Amino acid sequence: MFQGLDAQRLVALFVAGWALLSFPLLALWDHEARVFGLPLFPLALFGIWVLLIAALAWVVEHGRERDPAASDTARPH
Repeated sequence: MFQGLDAQRLVALFVAGWALLSFPLLALWDHEARVFGLPLFPLALFGIWVLLIAALAWVVEHGRERDPAASDTARPH
């Protein structure tokens, strides 16, 4: 499935997501400030979440481009 650098990148994304969504770092965004009329905390929370999903999609798709044998159509079931 995922080996080498792709597996390391996925583990790094997991650790980064765990760290970024943990209480001590989320507490940095917990203020009464507003950005474009939206509260800062939910905006930061969903922004971090979207960035993690985009990075995950990039890692998965980038790995498929380098290894065409990894696509589902190339392998017999």
